[in-house]
Amino acid sequence: MNTELAIVLVLLLAAVVMFGLNKPRMDVVALLMMTALPFTGVITMSEALAGFSDSNIVLIAALFIIGEGLVRTGVARSVGDLIIAKTGKSQVRLIVLLMICVCGLGSLMSSTAVTAIFIPVALRIAFSSGTAAGQIMMPISFAALISGMMTLVATAPNLVISSELVRQGHEGFSFFAITPFGVPILVLGIAYMLFVRRWLPGAKEQDGAPAVRAPSLNNWIEEFDLAQREHRLRIPHGSPLVGKTIAELDLRGSAGVNILAVERARRFGRTMIQPTEQTLLQADDVLLIDLLERCPSVAAVQEKYALESMPLAGAYFNDRSQEIGMAQVIVPDDSKLLGRTVVEAQLRSRAGLTVIGMRRGAEAMGKELVREPLRIGDTLLVVGPWKQIERIQVDDAGLVVIRMPIEVREVLPAPGKAPYALFALALTVALMVTGIVPNVQAALIGCLLMGATGCIGVESGYRAISWKTIVLIVGMLPFSLALQRTGGVDLAANAVHALTSGAGTHVVLATIFLLTAVLSMFMSNTATAVLLAPVAIGVAYQMEASPYPFAMIVALAASTAFVTPVSSPVNTLVVTPGNYKFGDFVRIGGPFALITMIVCVILVPLVLPL
Repeated sequence: MNTELAIVLVLLLAAVVMFGLNKPRMDVVALLMMTALPFTGVITMSEALAGFSDSNIVLIAALFIIGEGLVRTGVARSVGDLIIAKTGKSQVRLIVLLMICVCGLGSLMSSTAVTAIFIPVALRIAFSSGTAAGQIMMPISFAALISGMMTLVATAPNLVISSELVRQGHEGFSFFAITPFGVPILVLGIAYMLFVRRWLPGAKEQDGAPAVRAPSLNNWIEEFDLAQREHRLRIPHGSPLVGKTIAELDLRGSAGVNILAVERARRFGRTMIQPTEQTLLQADDVLLIDLLERCPSVAAVQEKYALESMPLAGAYFNDRSQEIGMAQVIVPDDSKLLGRTVVEAQLRSRAGLTVIGMRRGAEAMGKELVREPLRIGDTLLVVGPWKQIERIQVDDAGLVVIRMPIEVREVLPAPGKAPYALFALALTVALMVTGIVPNVQAALIGCLLMGATGCIGVESGYRAISWKTIVLIVGMLPFSLALQRTGGVDLAANAVHALTSGAGTHVVLATIFLLTAVLSMFMSNTATAVLLAPVAIGVAYQMEASPYPFAMIVALAASTAFVTPVSSPVNTLVVTPGNYKFGDFVRIGGPFALITMIVCVILVPLVLPL
């Protein structure tokens, strides 16, 4: 061992120790290594920074943006709703379905891409189901890694190894040659994650008392007795409301009718309009109304204005929580609204909001709230567009927001853009699967489509990128080059010949698997495949055996990157959202890597005879 290799190994060991202690942060450790390696003289500073121009780094950043676009447009929420609907409250079914979905999609496209896309989906599922994110993030990363064992195009090492077989005069692997090994490993992976989930972050919190959650719209509907006050009424062509403004009609003052929103037909469906004094009502508009005390009945309103009743899908319009929001506000001691009634306060014209409920102490005022002068400390329930509710904090409305419902966290920044986001995703996946353009170019095309169609803006795109993850990956890439230049990889490869001389087939396969898996912890699994594929085939020649089992064992081992969070970008991506530490992957991933090795060493000679 030369001096330069010894120094590089010492630095590598120091990084592993710091990762294990989780001090300092993993991205800071990566920066330290990036800075220290050029001092060894093995690589230059430019080479240490070359990772920032690596296409895989750009690919990961682009996929963060695509994933955020899916969140902002509601695609991720819809997928999460579908999975929740299929799994209910069962965490077992949740993990099973998530791992199958991730592995299935990952078999046709980059596992890194699949992980980046599913992270926001998983976070929403965790929030909606009350499951800790740490309980489902590692199953996702494991499933994404196992997807590399499903098809030839699932991961780059498979293609590298197949090409090496062709270069040496053999036929390459078929598209599904690796599938017989991936399917049983996926089944074992699901069973394993279901068993070890009790030791994942968040398991103790799940077993304890439930976390305190913000109130929901349903809570307020019950608390303020809003049920049965909501109605949807359509304006037909013969109605006297057609062509009149809301100010001209004064429905609140004359008939006790609060117009909360107006549904209006557009070219691509219906849209929700915020009512103002100047809003001109049209035929076929649908009014979402709240009936006050002075209104005798909805039937009387329908008869007077020739309106048609429309069906309701949720209690007090809670099915319209994307467009219509609620908030609890309090009247402070310096409010200009003190002494005025709700009608006199004119909150619709002042703040674009409508008061639909009031509490004074523990007493709910009910429909008579319109006649009550406002006092210090009165709590009002207001309804209106979310943007108007947010502006209460800034505008001088004479009110202070004290509580927001839990639904505010799920309001989509880009509603109605889901078809565009799905098209961008489908095109990206199609380009990646067919290989018409490089993966990174396909992802960049997807990003540009997301931006051009309004699914995500420039600023939100930059915020979507996890720069901590980017720095961590880039900082560890120089070790691959340093180990190759100092002879560390060659030293390990030559040792295979010596260690396996005269040993049985299963021992040889296990040795090659172990070496590939260990090297993949510290360098690119693609680089590991490039270096060890010819070594494995050479060992087969020495044993006068078929090269296919030996090449296959390298391919399978290259995807067995379960042991550390830096052994694969797939693991690195889930570290922050899953709140994992370095040791979590060692504890959970180490045993499963061993199980995978045993299964592969047994199955490979059976499926691919020597």
